[in-house]
Amino acid sequence: MDLKKNFLTMLLLLILMTGLITLRFGSALFQEGNPIPILTSIMGLELSNSDYEQFSESKIRNRYVSPNTGNSRYNVIKEFMKEKGWDYKEQMGSGLVFENDEETLVVETKQYSKHYILWNIPSEFFN
Repeated sequence: MDLKKNFLTMLLLLILMTGLITLRFGSALFQEGNPIPILTSIMGLELSNSDYEQFSESKIRNRYVSPNTGNSRYNVIKEFMKEKGWDYKEQMGSGLVFENDEETLVVETKQYSKHYILWNIPSEFFN
């Protein structure tokens, strides 16, 4: 009887957590393909004092997630780039333009849900 009761409790918790995740992210959940790396990074973000978390690294770009803080949502990206020696110049659509000496770099941003934004930094930035 105890085993059956524990199983039902775990099943109910799993269903409840799945429902909460679906409500929080809605249709944004699968917009980037497999949501597990992003959701894992969001959990890390929520459980730490970090302003951003990296969730993907490739030869083309490194991808990060940060909270959507409304009007100041891009401050995390601007500060990240400033620490790396890049100066913010302007916003062009969903891209943030940065300059360093003679070079220009565009960081692409994308709304993931109303709570988070994703941003991509081209891999040549890290060379």
